[in-house]
Amino acid sequence: MPLGIRIRLSVMMFIEFFIWGAWFVPMWRYLTKLGFDGTQVGAAYSTTGWAAMISPFFVGMIADRFFSTQKVLGVMHLLGAVMIFWASTVSSPMYFFWVLLLHTICYMSTLPLVNSISFDQMKDPGKEFPSIRVLGTIGWIASGLVIGSMPEGIFDLKTIEDTAIPFKISAVVSLIMGIYCFSLPNTPPKSLGQKVSVSDILGLKALKLMKEPSFAIFVLCSFLICIPLSFYYQSANGFMAESGIEEPATKMTLGQFSEIFFMLVMPFFFARLGVKKMLLVGMLFWVARYLLFAFGNSDSLVFMLYAGILLHGICYDFFFVTGQIYVDKKAPLEIRANAQGLIAFVTLGAGMVIGNLINGMVSRHYEHTDMAGKITGHNWQMIWLIPAIMAVVVAVGFALLFKDSTATAVEDATDTLEIDSPEK
Repeated sequence: MPLGIRIRLSVMMFIEFFIWGAWFVPMWRYLTKLGFDGTQVGAAYSTTGWAAMISPFFVGMIADRFFSTQKVLGVMHLLGAVMIFWASTVSSPMYFFWVLLLHTICYMSTLPLVNSISFDQMKDPGKEFPSIRVLGTIGWIASGLVIGSMPEGIFDLKTIEDTAIPFKISAVVSLIMGIYCFSLPNTPPKSLGQKVSVSDILGLKALKLMKEPSFAIFVLCSFLICIPLSFYYQSANGFMAESGIEEPATKMTLGQFSEIFFMLVMPFFFARLGVKKMLLVGMLFWVARYLLFAFGNSDSLVFMLYAGILLHGICYDFFFVTGQIYVDKKAPLEIRANAQGLIAFVTLGAGMVIGNLINGMVSRHYEHTDMAGKITGHNWQMIWLIPAIMAVVVAVGFALLFKDSTATAVEDATDTLEIDSPEK
């Protein structure tokens, strides 16, 4: 790939994930300060899951069949910029939910589009894509550093994490991205003139893989494990702040640094563990993370909180990336894309939506309020023990029921490291 194209694609990935990370991580603190209760916060976070289920229609019906991908990407980011700025002006919980949903529908539809543009320029995506995609993780890290470490003198605030400013920063960057997209390499629609079906868009053709018991167990457990997993993405920033950790958005970028490391060493573990053990290790480390959060504190046990953050790499890569590799190996070539769409719908869509809503109800149940009804804190130990127990149950069921007959080689891991998700 020419160096100029590589740089342009890398910049695209960097900005793409900066936009998401800027508002997603600190939103809990902002909404809680506005007076949203746990259920309302959970509903706001669920918008990414709803959007993950809705946005494939935009990709399948528009980008693949009518317009060049870079043009659709640009329009979606311009619309997304308007919506996320609008969200920064809204204080009504119901109003905020619908406005944020409009933004996330625009944004979530861009995730497969940036991949599509990248793949179209590559001769060997398996070797070339990871070095481009890692700029997305770096963009997420950069957003945390900017939001968490914004100099006090700029806005005359000690922190901007509990304000609407991160949303406005995201809106400005999304506007820049929208304009930049029109300069990206031309990527014409691949299925121009072809009919589109709901089964193609949602990956329903891959349902025939469910006839194999182990694949069905994998899909079910992937769905169930995403329910407790969502607790981290929704509540970790607020938990760190209430625990007394300064600049939590900055501290949480340690998780993305560990993600980069574990992504690089995954082939080593694949050669020795295989799919089942990799997935099981990923699930069990989510349990470990929640136990560290439940029993750690910002004083003598602060190392437990940082350890929980640093586990993000193994939690995310060993579960999500391994799951993608497993699907890639099990699905026949003609339905491989459908199978990946199905697992994304089940995990990043349905699983995360239900998890966010349950997290919201749990958080609300364990709120501490003053005489005026204002939220003053949370019983975080119970909030983290609940997803830990849920994850243990799923992991045990998976260990007992899942049997993988698929051999896994090191090259399979390096060829399919292209999952997108909350980095989250």
